[in-house]
Amino acid sequence: MKPYYVKDLKPDEGHIIEDSYLVRQADIRDGNKGKKHLYLTLADATGDVQAVKWSLTKEEISSFSNIKTGMIIAIAGRCKEWQGKNQIVIDVIKGRIREETVKRDDFYKSAPHNSQDMYDFIIDTIDNFEDEDLRKICRYFYDEYKERLMYYPAAMSNHHAEYGGLLYHVMRMLEMGIRACEVYTFLNKDLLLAGIVLHDVQKMEELNSDENGVVSEYTLKGKMIGHLVMGVTAIEEAGKALGIDEEKSLMLQHMSLSHHYEPEFGSPRKPLFPEAEILHYIDILDAKMYDSEEALRYVKPGEFSEKVFTLDNRRLYKKTF
Repeated sequence: MKPYYVKDLKPDEGHIIEDSYLVRQADIRDGNKGKKHLYLTLADATGDVQAVKWSLTKEEISSFSNIKTGMIIAIAGRCKEWQGKNQIVIDVIKGRIREETVKRDDFYKSAPHNSQDMYDFIIDTIDNFEDEDLRKICRYFYDEYKERLMYYPAAMSNHHAEYGGLLYHVMRMLEMGIRACEVYTFLNKDLLLAGIVLHDVQKMEELNSDENGVVSEYTLKGKMIGHLVMGVTAIEEAGKALGIDEEKSLMLQHMSLSHHYEPEFGSPRKPLFPEAEILHYIDILDAKMYDSEEALRYVKPGEFSEKVFTLDNRRLYKKTF
């Protein structure tokens, strides 16, 4: 067992923390008076924390330039509060720890359900579509990407950035979509669920993830185009190859293109039909509920969380009842 899980860190500058953490991000930046500092996002299975090592020597700059996302490193330092959140001020980086020498469950966050079980739920949902075209194109992508879906996260950071996170995100959205169609009975259920199944499928081409579900960077296509537009292209090409009805293919492409809703978030068009509209709200709701649940997971009843960036830097309160 690790001596200092992220969830247990408390600001106490007089107490030395000695432990190992997964590197999610590492960056050497310029500071004042020509100094350089190392900024890290460190993590374990319980969360992540920002860390910094001030005023690097020339030797440290050379050595720490080799620290990469996905490594596990041993550190010694102190926890303090910075802008409403915990921060580790590192005194010493002791070196890299080999992955095979640690307990995986201590370091890598995973979705709360087994990947195969989530995949099976999604496939069962697809197989129950009445619309043969929508069933065919969804199965095409989920058969094609099955191996990577087992571990792929839904993001580099923030919501569902975990092993199996993409499956978890899609599964919960499908559960919500099924219930939404019971209330809003005018919706085309198969179209909405197909849009949910495919809306983020190109994240596996946008993000470069290892088999632990840790994203090191965006791919070149991810940076230049993004998964929304990549989704349009992929759906169009698959639709033609599979002989999918052109209108159905176009509507799925539109759902991929519009599900972020605003141009500043990557969508050049807003939703133009009800299934695309509700897809956006189910997507954003699941993301916000995920971030809310994670923020409060280790907070004691009657206390507030740290600031949550994705929720406008609000501190969330955990009720006592």
